Amino acid sequence: MKRKNKIDKKIIICCSIFLIVGGLFLSINLNRNYYFMEAFFKDFSVNIEKIIMYPFTAFNKEKVENQDESYLIQKNVNESLEKEISELKEVLNLNNTLTEYDVENATILSRNKSYWFNTITIDKGKKNGLKKNMAVITKNGLIGKIYKVANTSSEVKLITADDINFKVSVAIKTNDSDNYAILNGYDSKSGLIKVNDIDKTTVVNKDDVVLTSGLGGVFPGGIYIGTVAKIENDKYNLSKTLYIKTEQDFNNIHYVTILKEKK
Repeated sequence: MKRKNKIDKKIIICCSIFLIVGGLFLSINLNRNYYFMEAFFKDFSVNIEKIIMYPFTAFNKEKVENQDESYLIQKNVNESLEKEISELKEVLNLNNTLTEYDVENATILSRNKSYWFNTITIDKGKKNGLKKNMAVITKNGLIGKIYKVANTSSEVKLITADDINFKVSVAIKTNDSDNYAILNGYDSKSGLIKVNDIDKTTVVNKDDVVLTSGLGGVFPGGIYIGTVAKIENDKYNLSKTLYIKTEQDFNNIHYVTILKEKK
């Protein structure tokens, strides 16, 4: 009997170690795709959240569809609700200008407080035709790309993410010419996006417009990112670092648009 208990304890300890190591491996490997069971539980939790939030989101969308602009200036409207309605209207208007792509509007479901500027979870997935690496935008320009997809939800990697592997090829518009560079990094203190390793001889001016270049095939070209706010030389005076000011408040994102290639 005692021997059996010892064997049972060893089995429990071995299983526990296996689960802990497996969990650590999965949490470290952040850039992988969802595994089947992980995607299932992700969809399940998202659907539960959507059911709980449905009465609130349905109310918001109904107001947008059935009320005119005068609704936004009524004194009794709650400020946060007014802001969300305005943002949703802007997303809907944005769709009318994106004629080169099929678009999918999505609502932000959640954000990880520990990685606030890294990822967001949206309520659309494979069933809506979303795929990894699709560009995600708002009326203010590029905010990130799809990097994990489940059936009814997806995770978006933001351009503010602390991830050295997440790079965006950009074009800096200077005096009617394009200077190509790589966007990679975020300065949390200033709230500016970083563009690194610009050759010191490259002419770049403050307020130059920065767009996606289309090089590399990940992002479509011509998506607005922001303007040059600050230019710094490195300590050896061999290259420049640009700091880009975006129009997007990354603390307040409620609705996004995903760009899909036309069929």
